[in-house]
Amino acid sequence: MHPADPAAPHSLYPELDATALTAFATALESGDPAGLPPARAADVRAARAAAAFSRGKVTGACGDLLDAALWRHTGPGPRAALVMPSPWTALGWTAYAVQAAAFAARGYDVLAYTVRGFGRSDGQADFAGPLDVADGRRALDHLLERAAGPVTRIGFLGVSYGADTGLLVAAHDPRVDAVAALSAWGDLGEVLYENATRRAAAVQALLASAGRARLSPETERALEDVLAGRNAEGALRWAQQRSPAAHVKEFNRRRVAVFLAHAWHETVFPANQTLGLFRELTGPKRLDLSVGDHGGPESAGLLGLPSPVWTDAHRWLDHHLCGAANGVEEEHEVRSEVMWSRALEPSAALPAPGGTVRRLYLTGSAPPAGSGGPADGALAGFGGLAGEPEHGWTAGVLCGVDTPAAAADAVVRSGYAEMAGLPKAYPGGEIGAAAAASVTAAWAGDPAEETLRVRGVPRLRVTYRAANSGSTFVAYLLDLAPDGSARLITHAPFSDLHSPPDSLIGADIDLQAAAYDVPRGHRLLLVAAARDPLYGDANLPRATLAFTSPEPTPSYLEVPVG
Repeated sequence: MHPADPAAPHSLYPELDATALTAFATALESGDPAGLPPARAADVRAARAAAAFSRGKVTGACGDLLDAALWRHTGPGPRAALVMPSPWTALGWTAYAVQAAAFAARGYDVLAYTVRGFGRSDGQADFAGPLDVADGRRALDHLLERAAGPVTRIGFLGVSYGADTGLLVAAHDPRVDAVAALSAWGDLGEVLYENATRRAAAVQALLASAGRARLSPETERALEDVLAGRNAEGALRWAQQRSPAAHVKEFNRRRVAVFLAHAWHETVFPANQTLGLFRELTGPKRLDLSVGDHGGPESAGLLGLPSPVWTDAHRWLDHHLCGAANGVEEEHEVRSEVMWSRALEPSAALPAPGGTVRRLYLTGSAPPAGSGGPADGALAGFGGLAGEPEHGWTAGVLCGVDTPAAAADAVVRSGYAEMAGLPKAYPGGEIGAAAAASVTAAWAGDPAEETLRVRGVPRLRVTYRAANSGSTFVAYLLDLAPDGSARLITHAPFSDLHSPPDSLIGADIDLQAAAYDVPRGHRLLLVAAARDPLYGDANLPRATLAFTSPEPTPSYLEVPVG
């Protein structure tokens, strides 16, 4: 069995109100919305006036019965059909009760179902594997067999696990015309291993949040192998067939219309691997990027509250399934929420066309003081980020020690604080003290002369020496304010598992994509640490990583500026 502690339940969707969603589903069935808030009571009445609601079972793969709910129009007119596989939660299809009812009220035939192994569905969770794909196709069969009139076009919509189930069904079933996938993964292998680094906290969160779900032996084995640091090749093979990115040719051949929504600081499914899928798609596509974490930007919409992500998902499916002339096809493909500004920024791509890349070399010299603010007192522990390379310096990082630079205090929940406008505050002075003590390494740039618009994927090229054959470090890019406080812009881990002991290692890292405005007078701060709770590291305790910048291959940071 998986190692989740039943005494410490965990949710990937902490803001979902199970009681409210269950009450809404009950009112849909009974027709009595008494006790619901007025807006939700109106939603119940509208859905029941438009379509007949019923609970039932879908016969999935291997004869397993899947718990489901159907919104079926009784009129003979042609309609679009929508299937909604549930997220990774015991709530099952109930998580979609409000949104499915909204689609039904606007004319869709809708089937929402609980994926195998969860809630009241039979079987074992296959982690969007072949059995889940077969279930999704049979759920679609179930819906089409019960449609009163001709079905015009077909879509799948899901959150998280349900999003990828929908994407993978669309890759295998030519009947599917459009998908809306919220908080999806693109490449499951990169979710498990980022730059050869085990994403241990994410895997632990998946296991813990499964609760009483019944996981297949293959799923348990793959996830537990990641935690134990064994059989990476086997886990990656398991992940490959569960990755929508492996099926891009089929999406593009059929021009499936794909809407993706993701959070910048995702701690479960990091953004770059989903952005990689998006870039490879050549058919109709749209990407919404928001402040938050896994499932966060769409949670309010699941409860029926206003949500830009759900508004865009509705408009996307209305256009591609129902032919609505709502202007979606004329809009830019990317919409980014700039961190902490609340600004929504449309662009034709990410990074935005016309941007530049600013290269900053890592140096051993402390950066020049700025306005004399408190941050300047911490600069003595830092190297610099400069326009010209500097060689001959070394910055040591101690392994096996917690540092003030950790990327998140808790998986998922830190992102919810960010959505509330409360990003984690990093103490610049403590980071400087850690750098001075060689617990971390840090490099600060000059104060920005004007707002620096970071847009896209920062890249780091750095050389370090490891005394052992296995090594890991995490790079963080922060915004250091004149008052000494800092905020995280982005980060990424890196591991080398095969170099001989005491050899120089060249690391080329894509940090996670970001849209962030560094204000005038603030500094870019790059930090390297050998330990972060999000990741499983390959270091030996108390070993040292020595960062440097050889003359033939200088160490540098490239920042995309839009």
